[in-house]
Amino acid sequence: MIPCYLVITQPDLGTAILIAGSGLAIIWLAGLNLKYFIYSGLILLVSLPFVISILKPYQKSRILTFFNPDRDPLGAGYQIIQSKIAIGSGGLLGKGFLQGTQSYLEFLPEKHTDFIFTLFSEEFGFVGSMVLILLYALLIYRIIRIGFSSRSFFAKLYCFGFASALFLYIFVNIAMVIGLLPIVGAPLPIMSYGGSSMLSIMLGLGIVMSCKIYSRDPIGN
Repeated sequence: MIPCYLVITQPDLGTAILIAGSGLAIIWLAGLNLKYFIYSGLILLVSLPFVISILKPYQKSRILTFFNPDRDPLGAGYQIIQSKIAIGSGGLLGKGFLQGTQSYLEFLPEKHTDFIFTLFSEEFGFVGSMVLILLYALLIYRIIRIGFSSRSFFAKLYCFGFASALFLYIFVNIAMVIGLLPIVGAPLPIMSYGGSSMLSIMLGLGIVMSCKIYSRDPIGN
């Protein structure tokens, strides 16, 4: 809860929700009783109208834009509309490396950060996008395999929690740029431009590799 609070005060509600989701996954895997999740879910549903009322104007605008991007096509809805156009224009095989018209003619802002998947889809098409998603799935599968093979309970929880966090960021980013979720500041792991994101992912993968190396060590070591 402390990391979530610190991120919300920045403010960055989207990242805070993703951190909370990763934490809930670890709590679930640690064996917390199901009834606590049910009670918490009911409380969240009841308090949802009050939570929406205290959102900042730009956060409310993102939610309204998600339901109807055409309400402000040159303002709040511009990014998602251009993103969909770019992804659709990539077709089956894409336009080729560095040949994306929507991206390089500056129709699509922030193409190197949160909307990097849009740029990739325009250049490499549906086939390239599916290959990228399969590579992500393979990475998450390998992390989970390492977690299952580790004798340390901490290593298991870490690997499962890190895999859950990766999945959440990948799912939210891709769903965001194709219009299935509201736009939030969620980078695409390994792909998005940004030193802090890359550093945290590489550190996380390094710890996973350490879990693999010492997976057969006695529990007490």
